[in-house]
Amino acid sequence: MREPMPTLAPRQILTLLPLAALLSGCGSAVLDPAGDIALQQRDIIYVSTALMLLIIVPVLVLIVVFAWRYRQSNKDATYDPNFDHSTALELVIWSAPLLIIICLGALTWWSTHLLDPFRPLNRISAEKPIDPKAKPLTIQVVSLDWKWLFIYPEQGIATVNELVLPVDRQVRFDLTSTNMMNTFYAPTLAGMIYTMPGMRSTMHAVLNRPGQFEGMSANYSGAGFSDMRFKLYGVDQGGFDGWVARVKGSGRTLDTKGFLDLQRPSQRVPAMYFSGVEAGLFNRIYNRCVAPGTPCMSDMMNHARPAGGAHAEGMPMTGAMPQHDHPSGHDEARPPESGGEPPQRISLTPVPAEPGVARAGAA
Repeated sequence: MREPMPTLAPRQILTLLPLAALLSGCGSAVLDPAGDIALQQRDIIYVSTALMLLIIVPVLVLIVVFAWRYRQSNKDATYDPNFDHSTALELVIWSAPLLIIICLGALTWWSTHLLDPFRPLNRISAEKPIDPKAKPLTIQVVSLDWKWLFIYPEQGIATVNELVLPVDRQVRFDLTSTNMMNTFYAPTLAGMIYTMPGMRSTMHAVLNRPGQFEGMSANYSGAGFSDMRFKLYGVDQGGFDGWVARVKGSGRTLDTKGFLDLQRPSQRVPAMYFSGVEAGLFNRIYNRCVAPGTPCMSDMMNHARPAGGAHAEGMPMTGAMPQHDHPSGHDEARPPESGGEPPQRISLTPVPAEPGVARAGAA
């Protein structure tokens, strides 16, 4: 005989309520942003939710109203078994959702362009416009298995699993990956953006208040994915300069050999600091030619250019590659046939001279 399911006493239920409240705060970072981009994204969530509730709440209310009004015991309700159409109802049923969809579409179009991660910021915060003379802080981000590498090219330092940003200063992130696709995500800073091998993404963001926050990979990438997290610190300019000085005093340089050791898969890696970085290391990472003797992607693509086919930087070439005949004088793609049509040549579009740029929208 099956035993009855245990029940919770009212006192036990009241005891569990605080625990449920704590669990509900696990995702509070998205709704408590520390950066202007994340703040605008949070506002979009609020507005989108409110627009959808405009149709959801009335529907839920009307379900209860109709069920009560047209219940079997209500003899005063109109009973019309032949009812099949109402123009007024059709207008309400179709126009209200249509207007909400139009509003959501306009909001999506507007926010997609305004919060494009490739677009430089037009303000530091709602109260503080951006200084056009202020140069963004450039940080090069590399996702490895399973850790994050941050290179500060202007300061000549690098860190692993620790990102320190000065408050109220625009930051430009250049991002790539060594082995597989990941997603760079700091909920209090900005949205998510992909990192991919052989590709370079860009994201602009700003941190508006000091504090300690957390970043992570939001795209499953293997066994160490769960612990692929980093600490994000917001400090004032003086604190940032002091932190840079401490990193410079670590006495460890990130060179080719050090990076090849670093990119080996490892899990739960503590913060690491490098007082110097080998010149051009990030470009070689996303060109996939860090290991000695490995040809760079950009060099291989340059070899694919047709003679005299110079073109603007970053623009794809539209001409066909020169055709190479077989040493016998016949086309290599198709042997000649007696009495048949001449062999057809196949035109190929060359690859651009620079590695591709991975572009992903904010989440």
